[in-house]
Amino acid sequence: MNSKLLGGILLIVGTTIGAGMLALPIATAQIGFWGSLALLVSCWVVMTACAFLFLEVNLWLPPNTNLISMAGATLGKPGQAIAWMTYLLLLYSVVSAYIAGGGDLLHYLLSLRGVTISPPAAAVLFTVLFGLIVYCGIRSVDYVNRGLMIGKLGALVLLVVLITPFVSETNLAAGEVKNITSMTSLSVTIVAFACLLIIPSLRTYFNNDVSSLRKAIFIGTFIPLICYIAWDMVIMGVLPLDGTLGLKSMLHSSTSNSDLVSAVSSHMQNKTVSVLVKFFTSICVATSFLSVSLCLSDFLSDGFRIHKQGKGSLIVYAATFLPPVGVVVFYPDAFIRALSYAGLACFILMVLMPPLMVWSGRYHRKIAKQSYRVPGGKFLLALLLLFGALMVSFGIDSVI
Repeated sequence: MNSKLLGGILLIVGTTIGAGMLALPIATAQIGFWGSLALLVSCWVVMTACAFLFLEVNLWLPPNTNLISMAGATLGKPGQAIAWMTYLLLLYSVVSAYIAGGGDLLHYLLSLRGVTISPPAAAVLFTVLFGLIVYCGIRSVDYVNRGLMIGKLGALVLLVVLITPFVSETNLAAGEVKNITSMTSLSVTIVAFACLLIIPSLRTYFNNDVSSLRKAIFIGTFIPLICYIAWDMVIMGVLPLDGTLGLKSMLHSSTSNSDLVSAVSSHMQNKTVSVLVKFFTSICVATSFLSVSLCLSDFLSDGFRIHKQGKGSLIVYAATFLPPVGVVVFYPDAFIRALSYAGLACFILMVLMPPLMVWSGRYHRKIAKQSYRVPGGKFLLALLLLFGALMVSFGIDSVI
């Protein structure tokens, strides 16, 4: 495996395994481990298929084309307008969630060292520290992400190994699978696989190497699936569903990330586990923040036709970070709340729109190129469109 392919895989893994992973056992606790397992596998299949469809559409168009241009070329002005609004909702929601989660963890870690800082100040400090890396571009994000990913995956493996012997079958059996249709569980799980937005940036990085892009997408989404299953097993297996330190109590907490770290440390009473879980949760937020912020900045650059150079670069990155920082400052409990809103946007953009764009491009506008085509024909597209439409309708009802 060459260095660039490895970097691409790790960028997808870094985008995928982030703060959403920390929310998974909290958001899916009500359906239990076995219900979460079924939900994870189902969402992985759907999101991976949609990622390949997204790649197909992107390859029809010139390099550096982002979702706005893709929607305009395949779905016209109405599709472009929907893409604009939904993409902004999704990316700003996710970046807000990561800033909230990152600020919460930074505040918690600093307090352990005796450093007093307000939660809003911690959120701003987190954004400045990691926003500077995003400002330097995809190559800087790639190299920083590689180092963080090695530490992240290493910490996860050690945590799984150390905690697994203490997993309780009773805890794993808690919850009820009938709650699998809960929009909180569905939304957070779908968002946990939201990586296809980085595909336009990866296409540029791989210089249109379709074979490497396909490998990076498949491997880069399969690794998170395995990690999520292992993470859900150890967290749901050691933490009770109910109680003060239970998973249910964290769902509506404004400090759910630090609550999770504190609960695991308290239940395990193991210094090594305590250090590892703090390290792992911190890196999870950092790597995903880097990749998703890069996606948002590329989107704004493409949508507003502003080159990320000189004054244009300052405008793009101000538009990238100022709105979500404002959200977190005024809504401290933005972590789970923002991920729920992101779930609705994710169903529209990442489940409904890819097959819709492919259908239009292949069978109506006739702009599809034959160099790369996802198999499955109209049957696969219709299946994904039906699923996406149902999820969007459920999501709108839950928000309203």
